[in-house]
Amino acid sequence: MLLAGHQHCRPVHLLLSPGQGAQSAGLLTPWLALPGAAAAVRRWSARTGLDLLSLGTAAPADVLRRTEVAQPLLAAVALLSGRALLAGGEPGAVLGHSVGELPALALAGVLDDDDAVALAAGRGALMARAAAERPTGMLALLGAVDLPDLPPGIELATVNVAGQVVLGGADEVLDRWVPPAGVRVRRLDVAGAFHTSAMASAVEGFAALVADLPVRDAVCDVVANADGAVLRDGRVLLDRLVGQLTRPVRFDLCLAALDGPTRATELAPAGVLAALMKRARPELPLTRLTAPGDLLVDA
Repeated sequence: MLLAGHQHCRPVHLLLSPGQGAQSAGLLTPWLALPGAAAAVRRWSARTGLDLLSLGTAAPADVLRRTEVAQPLLAAVALLSGRALLAGGEPGAVLGHSVGELPALALAGVLDDDDAVALAAGRGALMARAAAERPTGMLALLGAVDLPDLPPGIELATVNVAGQVVLGGADEVLDRWVPPAGVRVRRLDVAGAFHTSAMASAVEGFAALVADLPVRDAVCDVVANADGAVLRDGRVLLDRLVGQLTRPVRFDLCLAALDGPTRATELAPAGVLAALMKRARPELPLTRLTAPGDLLVDA
């Protein structure tokens, strides 16, 4: 892959790590067949205090929608599929969406796998607690090409690609807001207004978790959520994890940062980011990891 400002003579493998919303019941089950996977999940369960084995194989969808459950499970599944794909090697570059940045940073060598899953669990618990403080929510704008002017109390939360924008704010403000002509809105089934100031009370606790980690630079390019910057500095990347709680995810800028020959694979549970890639960058070869058998296709 060629990232903006970098020169490579052949395509580099970009790994995409999905975020919350990609989970589904039984998402862990197929990956437990991999050597060492069950042992790793048991270790992560002990570290997080969550029975990830049971949650990832038997819990219903409504349980998996809980922020404190979804985030560590997504990190675990992304790491199992990513490590199996790399088979001891290193990625060419990584790009994670929201909580997907945690396993992406582990695959890039900035975090240990155990720390990444533990951070995802701590992050999810803190965000769930912040969401419970007051009623907030999120709206998806349908058919919006340009971002409309937003009234006080409504904030930009995510821009995935052109025409896929998510806003967040207090429920009463969202309920009163009248979108511009031609723009439809859909209320999202989420616990709160993630990636907005509604998550401010989670920042201090998450910063403390991140501060306890060793600082290591990435072994490959990391495309950062906030602005699509291509980074390797470990301290900067860890600090950005904290800022990400209250800043918008700009996946559109991340995709715009990709330049030159790129081969991308979306890690498990794949599908959401692949759809965005096909919409915004249809020229880039793309593979989805949905089960261990897909590893042979991607090799």
